[in-house]
Amino acid sequence: MSSDALDILAVDQRRALEELLRRDGLDPAAPIVSRLTGDGSDRFFLRLTGPDWRRIAVLPSPTLEKGREESASFWLIGRHLRKRGVPVPELYGFDRETGLVLCEDLGDVLLHDKLRLGDLGEAEVLRFYRMALDLLLEMQLKGAAGFDPAWCWDTGNYDRQVMLTRESGYFWEACCRDLLGLRKPPGLDNEFSDLAELAGREPGGFFLHRDFQSRNLLIREDRLRILDFQGGRLGPLGYDLASLLNDPYVALPEEVKNGMFAYYRQNLGAERADLAISFDEGYLWLALQRNLQILGAFAFLSRVKGKTFFRAFLRPAAENLSRLLQLPGSRRLPVLRALALELPEMLDLIIKSSKISDPNLPDAGIKE
Repeated sequence: MSSDALDILAVDQRRALEELLRRDGLDPAAPIVSRLTGDGSDRFFLRLTGPDWRRIAVLPSPTLEKGREESASFWLIGRHLRKRGVPVPELYGFDRETGLVLCEDLGDVLLHDKLRLGDLGEAEVLRFYRMALDLLLEMQLKGAAGFDPAWCWDTGNYDRQVMLTRESGYFWEACCRDLLGLRKPPGLDNEFSDLAELAGREPGGFFLHRDFQSRNLLIREDRLRILDFQGGRLGPLGYDLASLLNDPYVALPEEVKNGMFAYYRQNLGAERADLAISFDEGYLWLALQRNLQILGAFAFLSRVKGKTFFRAFLRPAAENLSRLLQLPGSRRLPVLRALALELPEMLDLIIKSSKISDPNLPDAGIKE
């Protein structure tokens, strides 16, 4: 096994990869190796192509202090989801010392790519989104059964502390303070606390992917497969639904979002009628939390990590946040609402000053 792509491997990682291939019954000298790129993660991905087989080697982030713990979560959570019938990649081997994971190669066709290129007609878009929502509810319910929070590298539960530090706090520090240079408006911290209190009332104990969106859904043989589940934990149902419907990578029309929301809630009612009754209001609080997290992450990744791909999607994320804050239930958050109204234009100035134009956002094949 020789390739320039292997130069990123330390000696122990290369030995671990060769051993995992042998355990899988494959010749470690056979494959052609190429490096793949990720999105926000600093993990490394290698595609191994043999005479009649392909595998993906996933290596932990060299910049993340708990990179090996994250890899262990990828292995443990992935195996659990597979056992529960959730369509994630098959995992073939894991080396705990290096954090290297050997898994199924599902190709490169992301749902987002199909939407961006306009390859799907309106009926196909709706079909794939219904498919995604079917898989989501299945994962949330089946994935919770037998789930061990000890598998989680970060936190085992989505809770108030996560909301205040990793979402609203992340939004303020990375997006508003560091990227835009804003001073914190009086009362904003109180509203963040109130929002966390409201979102925290939602029933938890379900499997929460925490990044369930079009770039983590891969199309394979006309079916969807779920990627990047290593940040999974226990939490409420509405968060992942909000991740998909308010995905800044995809410009879904409002009527489509509303229709998909109704489709999910109908399916939820068929499975758990007790949860569907009060689902709507709690969904709003979780959608706001998710949007704050997105803006914080995209600002950090573009400004600190230099991943300008994400900066182009800051305005769509800010527009989603502002839209949610115009809904009647959000009137109790006036400071955040006023701030959100100004964000799209402020982010436009940042984008233009950086000579980065807005992305050619897909219309998902659906006309307004």
